[in-house]
Amino acid sequence: MIARSAAARAAASVLIAGALLVGTTGCTFISTQATLIQYDPSDGVGASIGTVDIRNAILLVNEDATAGNLMLTFVNSGERSASMKLQYESAGEKFSLTKPLDGSEVTTFGTTPDDSQIIVLEPGVKAGDLYPVYFQYGDHEGVQLMVPVLNADNHPEYADLVPASAE
Repeated sequence: MIARSAAARAAASVLIAGALLVGTTGCTFISTQATLIQYDPSDGVGASIGTVDIRNAILLVNEDATAGNLMLTFVNSGERSASMKLQYESAGEKFSLTKPLDGSEVTTFGTTPDDSQIIVLEPGVKAGDLYPVYFQYGDHEGVQLMVPVLNADNHPEYADLVPASAE
């Protein structure tokens, strides 16, 4: 009887340990892996169109929100050049411009004091808002990004990139 009782205790211990192991790690069998969820690890947003990635798009507005620097990075992983078309609203009117992107190159706008800037006058938004910008090139379907609007008051790291007030 003693041998049977020790065997029963050992079996019960194994069952309890197994239940505890499954109970504490079982969620990983049915949960989505967080590393597979796409997100933008920065202040801005991004998207992909064909061979061109749009990365960290931000509209940095001045103190009175009369002008904004559309900061962004294009990564053209294709060997051929591309002409990226941007559409947005400026001073209450639709505005469109085209930026050439060399093949296999990274092109930035407004991300350093030496970069050329895309200045949006009277964007009609303030810090904390989202600003719609449409991107498209070639025969590829375009995408509209809701670009975060920031200011240097809350993001001092961008202080030297703020555009002058619109006059």
